Amino acid sequence: MERVVITGMGLISPLGNDVGSFWERMKRGESGISLIDTFDVSRHKAKIAGLVREFDADGHFGRKEARRMDRFSQFALAAAEQAVEDAGIKLESIDLERMGVYVGSGIGGIQTLLEQDSVLRSRGPERVSPTLVPMMIANMAASMISIRFGAVGPTMAPVTACSVGNTAIGEAARLIRTGGADIVIAGGAEAAITDISLASFGNATAISTRNDDPARASRPFDVDRDGFVMAEGAGIVVLESLSHALRREARIHAEVIGYGASSDAYHMVATHPEGLGAYRAMKLALQDAAISPSEVDMISAHATSTEIGDRSETNAIKKLFGQDAFRIPVTANKSMLGHMLGAAGGVEAIALIKSLQDNVIPPTINLEQQDPECDLDYVPQHARTAAMKVGLSNSFGFGGHNAVIVLKKYGES
Repeated sequence: MERVVITGMGLISPLGNDVGSFWERMKRGESGISLIDTFDVSRHKAKIAGLVREFDADGHFGRKEARRMDRFSQFALAAAEQAVEDAGIKLESIDLERMGVYVGSGIGGIQTLLEQDSVLRSRGPERVSPTLVPMMIANMAASMISIRFGAVGPTMAPVTACSVGNTAIGEAARLIRTGGADIVIAGGAEAAITDISLASFGNATAISTRNDDPARASRPFDVDRDGFVMAEGAGIVVLESLSHALRREARIHAEVIGYGASSDAYHMVATHPEGLGAYRAMKLALQDAAISPSEVDMISAHATSTEIGDRSETNAIKKLFGQDAFRIPVTANKSMLGHMLGAAGGVEAIALIKSLQDNVIPPTINLEQQDPECDLDYVPQHARTAAMKVGLSNSFGFGGHNAVIVLKKYGES
């Protein structure tokens, strides 16, 4: 079985559009949440989101190419370009038949669908774009990345809602382990901050309405939380077999040592209150990594800032880790980023890699009064320095999907 390492990272996020600036802002505990100014939110309950700023698709891709991609595909391709450059891959020197792409999205091209629906209703069927369907379907980000790099190996777009980034990374690692590819570009992307999605989540009372104080709206594990905050972006990593990475003398960021997936089989949107699906996925990930709970140095929680979600994840961690649960720092990136939906897992994997590299745990900001039922160490307010080798990252999604990855600092015994 091949060992799997991460050699490239790229992202587009509310905290910056490159890994360096993103990580510096995370360590400082900055919030990427702001008032929505991209469309009229005057009638919406929630008026805040984690928006990607200073992303010029026309300038990056050229106006003609940019107009042929939905925003989620633009994010994914831009992040993939960063990751491939970071990995130092020279396309002419690798076997492109052994290079794959596993990149998904929770929702896909909803903005394109809404725009073309408006065209249909106002101007008639003759004016609807012939590129509507290829632009909106959720596999198009993976396809555009495959086309951009000529990757003709296995390419797919898993759809597991908000756990899709971890699903993509975990399944890609399995593919490499079993010899099905040498390199896989993996992760997730999302651009769903639209009129209709904001209205739907708002009417479901799932999102925060702390509109007067956006930076303090996402508050995982805090007693005063009132829902998650929508966000957008992309997180992409380059996975590679260790043998292939060593042959080309690549810089290695981290090793993927475990992956676990499960289903709650419980409810369309609510997580199991006892966190049983999350517990199973974490347990499987540790078994896959062949490590004990005591060997985990930090946990990157899914932690969206909903009462049932935060409590069920806490229950799952305590069920699996026992007394170690109270020792292990648990951080919630979404306190700063908001919930990036299908992009969350990829971006949070990159944050975990940087934590392991720098021995820094980013904070859970806005945790001012801890929920008594959430009684673990959530690294409140300020980043923490700690020596670490192994980190675990949780991602869960609507429909009961759970995906967990375990990363290890490369070179550590």
